[in-house]
Amino acid sequence: MEPEVIEAELVLPTHLNFKRIQMYEKYPKGQSRGRHWKHLKQILQAENYHNYSSDEPNYVNIESPPSMHPCKKICDITGYEAPYYDPRTTLRYANADIFKVIRSLPNEYVQRYLAMRNAAVVLR
Repeated sequence: MEPEVIEAELVLPTHLNFKRIQMYEKYPKGQSRGRHWKHLKQILQAENYHNYSSDEPNYVNIESPPSMHPCKKICDITGYEAPYYDPRTTLRYANADIFKVIRSLPNEYVQRYLAMRNAAVVLR
């Protein structure tokens, strides 16, 4: 070895972060595993849902008021979010390529797309 190198004891940590801990090291004998599944009754009792008002939506009552946010507009051809719509056919589209496809569609196909969206309009 080179004379400049100083001998030192190498101190390793007891647990390396990249190593997977074995279960017997993590939980010694007689100790619980730590993960217990709760049933719905146990969750409901712990949350005290009977203290909430009946018109406030929670996990117990499935009825909730309609959303205050506007619904998303979806492209009729691709299913992506559609920021645009064609004023001639009233079909929604996502980008310029889909717009070209919409303009090349025959009128009967346009009617079918509108019927699927429940927006069937008679086009002239």
